[in-house]
Amino acid sequence: MHYSGPLLTAPLAEALIAARDAGATAWTGSLDLGRSNGEAALSAGDWQWRDQCYPYPERLKDRTIYHWDGEEFAAVSRYAGSLIKLVPTEWGAPTFEIDGIKMLPTSKESPIDDARRKVALVEPRGKVVLDTCGGLGYFAACCLDAGVARIQSFEKNPNVLWLRTLNPWSPDPDAPAAGGRLQLAHADVSQAIAQVGDASVDALLHDPPRFGIAGELYSQAFYDQLARVLRKGGRLFHYTGSPNKLTSSRDVPREVARRLEKSGFKAQLALDGVLAVRR
Repeated sequence: MHYSGPLLTAPLAEALIAARDAGATAWTGSLDLGRSNGEAALSAGDWQWRDQCYPYPERLKDRTIYHWDGEEFAAVSRYAGSLIKLVPTEWGAPTFEIDGIKMLPTSKESPIDDARRKVALVEPRGKVVLDTCGGLGYFAACCLDAGVARIQSFEKNPNVLWLRTLNPWSPDPDAPAAGGRLQLAHADVSQAIAQVGDASVDALLHDPPRFGIAGELYSQAFYDQLARVLRKGGRLFHYTGSPNKLTSSRDVPREVARRLEKSGFKAQLALDGVLAVRR
């Protein structure tokens, strides 16, 4: 079930309090990270949105998103061996960080626009798509918008799945807009892929954590599995980024392309990753 209450950032909280202090009885803006605009009714002691009253928050931290947990505005973050948190961007759609490392590129464009360009490479309309590492679900959201027939998405980290329930930009598998086309599984794709049928998917989206965290998702054995489940002529986009390029001579995208070629793909560098077609 996706959260439907307000999401606050430090600038938003300051704007609400400034409007109250200026004597306004209403404030108009977005309380769902830019998905929509609405009006909050203001009074001296609290404010109301979607028929529920909330207290004005205490000072909020920068680069942090807060949700109402029933008692207070709490940061959308969790610590379980590592700190994972939802982080606001200037584009509305948030990114997330694990121990301070940003998981999505957001410096030049919205992570949704970035995902849309990558998804377009596999031409998802009418296809069955496998999304190996779901993250916040932006690949899946773009596939749904593009008319995918069905998309199976795997996510290993339970805290990332929790972030998705609080992020209005993450697609809800149970929402009417998804039409039952999105299946989201809490599973490690390096193991779960063994249960996916031969040549049963039309396209693949592979956005793994960096090599140092999840080397198994860059292995020859895993690429052999990707080749097995993808039909001939099917497309794969593999995000790599350019790790270590400035500090060493290692070229991860080209390494990935060579391994994919060995597994039965025709591969070429595209955007910040590799586009491959099953031979």
